[in-house]
Amino acid sequence: MAADKAARGAAVEAAARAHLENAGLRWLAGNVSYRGGELDLVMQEPGSPPTVVFVEVRYRRSTAFGGGAASVDAGKRRRLILAAQLYLGAHPRLASAPCRFDVVQASGQPPRLQWIRDAFRADDC
Repeated sequence: MAADKAARGAAVEAAARAHLENAGLRWLAGNVSYRGGELDLVMQEPGSPPTVVFVEVRYRRSTAFGGGAASVDAGKRRRLILAAQLYLGAHPRLASAPCRFDVVQASGQPPRLQWIRDAFRADDC
C-alpha cells in the first residue's frame, strides 16, 4: 500500500512538473529535504528578474472534503517557508531573486491538475 502511494505521489509530481514546464517554467530541483520540511518542486519562472517558485504538490482522490490546496495549513506553510529559506541559503545566486509559493493540486484518476499561482506568501504565517 505504501509503495502504491509513493508511486502515485511520484507520478503526480512528475505530471505537475511537466505541466509547469509546458507553461514556461524551468525545473531547478525536486524533493529537496531539510530537517524542517521538504520542497516538492523548485522552479524558475522567466522574467526580469526571474522568479524562484516553490511548488507544493497535493493529491486527493476526491475533492469532497476540500482540494489539496486546503490541506496546506499554517503549519505546513511555515515548514515550506523554512525549507525555502534553507534552499536559498544553500544557493546564494538565487537568494536575491523574487520568490513565490504555488500549489498544484491534483484529484481523481487520472489526476486533473490545478495550478494555484501565488497560493500564499511568506508573511502570511
